[in-house]
Amino acid sequence: MRLLAIEASGLTAAWALTEDGRLVAEYRTDHLKTHSQTLMPMLDDLCRMTQLDPATLDAIVVSAGPGSFTGLRIGASTAKGMGFALQIPLVPVPTLDAMAWQLCGETGTICPMMDARRGQVYAGLYSLDAPFGGNAGRIEDLRILREGCAAPVEEILEAVNTIGEPCVFLGDGVPVYEDVIRDRAAVPWRIAPSWKCRQSAAALAALGELYFRAGRTVSADAFVPVYLRASQAERERAAAQDTGGLVFRAMAPQDAGAAAELEKLCLGSEAWNERQLEEAADRRDTVYVMAELDGRQIAHAGLRAVAGEGEITGVCVHPDFRRQGIGEKLLQSLLAKRADAGVSECTLEVRSRNEAAIRLYNKLGFQAEGVRPGFYTQPDDDAVIYWLR
Repeated sequence: MRLLAIEASGLTAAWALTEDGRLVAEYRTDHLKTHSQTLMPMLDDLCRMTQLDPATLDAIVVSAGPGSFTGLRIGASTAKGMGFALQIPLVPVPTLDAMAWQLCGETGTICPMMDARRGQVYAGLYSLDAPFGGNAGRIEDLRILREGCAAPVEEILEAVNTIGEPCVFLGDGVPVYEDVIRDRAAVPWRIAPSWKCRQSAAALAALGELYFRAGRTVSADAFVPVYLRASQAERERAAAQDTGGLVFRAMAPQDAGAAAELEKLCLGSEAWNERQLEEAADRRDTVYVMAELDGRQIAHAGLRAVAGEGEITGVCVHPDFRRQGIGEKLLQSLLAKRADAGVSECTLEVRSRNEAAIRLYNKLGFQAEGVRPGFYTQPDDDAVIYWLR
């Protein structure tokens, strides 16, 4: 039996190839680039290194969610495309199950925890004790104590305390909420080591093989990722349904093309290109908000964390929609989300002759704290440095 597993539910992009229970290869990265840039080149490398003929695969194992909406969609579309092309089934494995599976044999409670933002985590609770006298990693060793859900971290910790067993936490939500865990956990706890603290395609493939043997497969056509909650864009659309078609929402990587055109129109030579904006929209230390009117992107602004401070970049409003209060609402929406990038204080630079922007920044509470003479060109101008503290 030969299985290929794809993991794209979070920051980690990974592939794994197994054959009759043996891990043949795993290719894993968690560094800056988006899944749309990395997954297929990684697969090409894996096939070349292992001399894999995809036609010999029995199934594609895919991380089914929850997780990043963009990552899950990229992973799902890749898995579905391969399933269609090769005419083989998919094996959907819940992301949290596969994360917990890395710690098979641990005693006590296992709590995989992914940062879902907006004060919530995707988390589940598991017991993975394996008896001595045989192999660890039987499907019956996986006991789900609490199904995966999107919930405040405090609610998850209350459930951990109710179970009353020592707990091991893992996942990208742990460093975000470690202080809360430290304050609220009433049982002995620890954090899994770094090499077992993120999603693993190898663990996904191993659990996927057990699911495959148990007949837990679906056709490529039938597979749908599990999101657990509506996407941020969908929530913001719903909240804005009475605003005459004007919606403020998080910018996604697929919005980068329209954003690049808008930047070029508004900022000229200072504009970011499509690739830069796509990467920015998918980074955890960056927040981009866009304004959309009847499906058309008319404004956007971004904030990135730099050395613990927020730097506002690329504030753009289409010329046809200026002087309508859109820029102010856009920045208010962006500043409301600055905690998502882990910052509270924000800075920006503006041309000294841009009186309209300066009036807006003053209105929002920014204060001028410095000048960079001759910073801008075409036309030449000084840059005024503003801070919101």
